[in-house]
Amino acid sequence: MPRMKNKARSDGRLQSKVYIGDGKYKYVYAATQKELAEKVQEVKLKIGKGLDLTAEHDTFSAWGKRWLKKKTVRVSVNWAKALAINYKKLEPLYYMEVTELRRADLEDVLDDLLTDGYSERVLKSVRDIASGIMEMCVENRVIEYNPFRAAELPKVRSKPENERRALTPEERRWIEETPHRAQTAAMIMMYAGLRRGELIPLLWSDIDLEAGTISVNKSVEMIDGHPSIKPGGKTDSAVRTVYIPQKLIDYLSGVKRDSLLVVHMESGAMFTSNAWRSMWSTYIKDLNLKYADFGKMIINGKPMERPKSKCRPGGVPILIPDFTAHWLRHTFITMMYLSGVDVLTAAAQAGHSDPKVTMEIYTHLDAEYKQRTMEKLDYYIINGCQMGVKNTSKPSDRAKIS
Repeated sequence: MPRMKNKARSDGRLQSKVYIGDGKYKYVYAATQKELAEKVQEVKLKIGKGLDLTAEHDTFSAWGKRWLKKKTVRVSVNWAKALAINYKKLEPLYYMEVTELRRADLEDVLDDLLTDGYSERVLKSVRDIASGIMEMCVENRVIEYNPFRAAELPKVRSKPENERRALTPEERRWIEETPHRAQTAAMIMMYAGLRRGELIPLLWSDIDLEAGTISVNKSVEMIDGHPSIKPGGKTDSAVRTVYIPQKLIDYLSGVKRDSLLVVHMESGAMFTSNAWRSMWSTYIKDLNLKYADFGKMIINGKPMERPKSKCRPGGVPILIPDFTAHWLRHTFITMMYLSGVDVLTAAAQAGHSDPKVTMEIYTHLDAEYKQRTMEKLDYYIINGCQMGVKNTSKPSDRAKIS
């Protein structure tokens, strides 16, 4: 049972020390006897709940470093780097005591990050890191509850122009009809949904064109820009057999197999980060030269003529969407949605570790396409319906028809 001793201090305040165990005491100060008794009672309640009073002045940074160290050894190198980068965004909380932190403190940080232009994805990562740190404090009995668990993300007022989306049928045709070193990579990501890390180590022996399948059984992560192969996938669910459409089967049947790797650098080696970035950049430029509407660019009062070369002085403005591997994967999931593939099957084909991820995408697409359908109704009511009731034929013509 905690023991309490009271005495007056030279500054006039009352002091009490409460025994908290292991030969340690907790000192409490107050101006009046009543206030002192209340504070002593509060200490006793915390002791009764098993809270570690010796750690109540620990800073957020102290526990943040412990959380980051624990997390780093359990995730990939790139993920660990991303966590460290986003943890630094919590610097305003570093020197605050975890026992004093409140939900509003984190929300203030998130509001500032939004003002600085960070995306919703970054904001969510920062919130999750902060909540994870406080959850560790709860587990170690430093605090009773996690105040950041209910923290809300500020509303992102505008979406970035390059937000990933599904390619349109016309944009898919660009990929299908334009030969390029990146075409095979783009076709597989678009019609099989492979991640870039799953595509780079893909072997021809992983593809069975007769069965119409691709076996995803390994992946790479880039460490300092160089690929490092690891068995399995991003998650356990990422190891899967993808059933591919006939369009991709037909395309792959005509691809020259000049290496064990399906896609590779010109040397035949596995792609590095720089090599992939360089290849993709030239791919987007080639598609741009072939399909972009340069007539929309007015230069000196005249529409711009289509450049004959991407190497022209001053370069070529990129007018078509600068789509990435994520766009192509999202296109694959969108096509599964539009063709009626159920959520569980789509999750297995996409390699999502949690079907909830697929469900969120499906729910978003459902709302998007329902809105488009209703827009068609609006158009019909405003235009088509009026045209339908208008009869421009002559009375004599109507008599002949009857």
